[in-house]
Amino acid sequence: MNHSLTINSSSESVQAVADKLENILRSKNIRVFARIDHAEAARAQGLELQDEQVVIFGDPKVGTSLMQECPAVGIELPLKIVIWRGEQTFIGYRDPKLLLEEYEIVVHRSIVEKMSMLMANLVAELIK
Repeated sequence: MNHSLTINSSSESVQAVADKLENILRSKNIRVFARIDHAEAARAQGLELQDEQVVIFGDPKVGTSLMQECPAVGIELPLKIVIWRGEQTFIGYRDPKLLLEEYEIVVHRSIVEKMSMLMANLVAELIK
């Protein structure tokens, strides 16, 4: 599989990891914009899909600065973490540092680096 996701695993269920992520985000006053349950949507259509959820979150003050520099980066925001079930539960995200080159972010480089650190710290907290 060729993708640009950073992937970690957890022994907890998809639901438990997504719940934990939401709680961590709220404790840090980070806005949760949405939580998408792909498996539930599939089942509603009579289809089968192992558990999979996406949590979408961020801070408009942070994202706005990036979009002021490069409006196209808006397709990547807010941040998101995907949690899915395979042989175990997996947690994946795109490292925001990829945005630096993809969107030629220069002025707000430090913001992207902080976003990258946030994502790594969130996942570290989820898997401990």
